[in-house]
Amino acid sequence: MTEPLTQADIGAEIAQAHDAYAKAVAGGAPVRHHPDRGYAPYRSGALRHPRHPLVGLDDPEAVELSGPVFGVTDVTELDSDLTRQHQGAPLGERITVTGRVLDRAGRPVRHQLVELWQANASGRYAHQRDQHPAPLDPNFTGVGRCLTDDRGEYAFTTVRPGAYPWRNHTNAWRPAHIHFSLFGTAFSQRLVTQMYFPGDPLFPHDPILQSVTDDAARERLVAAYDHELSTPEWSLGYRWDIVLDGPAATWIEEGR
Repeated sequence: MTEPLTQADIGAEIAQAHDAYAKAVAGGAPVRHHPDRGYAPYRSGALRHPRHPLVGLDDPEAVELSGPVFGVTDVTELDSDLTRQHQGAPLGERITVTGRVLDRAGRPVRHQLVELWQANASGRYAHQRDQHPAPLDPNFTGVGRCLTDDRGEYAFTTVRPGAYPWRNHTNAWRPAHIHFSLFGTAFSQRLVTQMYFPGDPLFPHDPILQSVTDDAARERLVAAYDHELSTPEWSLGYRWDIVLDGPAATWIEEGR
């Protein structure tokens, strides 16, 4: 019977991967902004990633994918305020998260759909597959969406999510994070990433975050606390820009 992996085992694998990457870059290899799909410390990712090249398909119905996914009449003000979607206010630290969606040249990506989903302040998702013993919040579903404005800016009001356990290895905990999804002009152009909070002590132990072995690329996943975005007696403010392509691109889960 195989002994369960411990955090020390995963930590050693993370350190080995980072050392190998640093040596490769020092030897002239290009900087990698995105992780290997077969990153070993993230066990479930290594088991389910594609192992063969993608196959192109000529789809006669592809014309149906060329139109906008949503228009302004489909997205309401309440969609971006996760604290006002139920009868009462959710528990937890209220936060405002805002930033800009930019292309590789720093130009704003306008009128694009941005979605998010997250755990509640106790680290529990409102999902039937999440059964760990943290309380659900009847006033927090944990999903929202908005459209970027003419500056490419998005904004959400929500609560800071809690850390939660997962079964990658013994005593595995995910740092607090918010999942983001971005659409282009069709569902087939969807990109998914994650935003983290500064100073989280779980960063070194998380194989998902650490799969981004380049230090600069990994730092781009961490939001910055911005006191000017904080609202007196209401919420703390965080800024996080999302760059879709180029040398400063934000890590995307599907890889490149």
